[in-house]
Amino acid sequence: MLSPVGPLLLAASNRGLQHLRFDRGEVLPIRNGEIWTESPADIEPYARQLNDYFHGSLRDFTCPLDLQGTDFQKACWQALCEIPYGSTCTYGELARKVRRPSAFRAVGQANHRNPVAIIVPCHRVVGSDGTLTGYGGGLDIKEKLLRLEGVAVQGGLAFAV
Repeated sequence: MLSPVGPLLLAASNRGLQHLRFDRGEVLPIRNGEIWTESPADIEPYARQLNDYFHGSLRDFTCPLDLQGTDFQKACWQALCEIPYGSTCTYGELARKVRRPSAFRAVGQANHRNPVAIIVPCHRVVGSDGTLTGYGGGLDIKEKLLRLEGVAVQGGLAFAV
């Protein structure tokens, strides 16, 4: 789908959205037995919520997700979903939230492996000093998403408003 932050690639199972990636021509990982078919009708409910988000009329996604990962990754992704719209947290805060206070680097890796960008809002995680840190879509897109949500971003620093 086209979006204000560039083309997005969405893929869903019958249980929910499995992938939302910034489309750079990369091939999505396919597990044994999976068959992918193009179906705009099946993706439409997810695209509608994303469009509503980009237009500022949706703050909380309600679409079903089918996240595939380790238990630790899933715990991190669930914690990401609990960061309120328009807020940020640090990797350390996220590590404490998943009860692994010294695992902020592992939390960073789980964020990096987040298969559903934007909806699982890893863009809301910033460095311990408030700086914008790595993002799969690029720091410019991370900044756009935070500004869309009303987070003040000044000189590479994010401040919850």
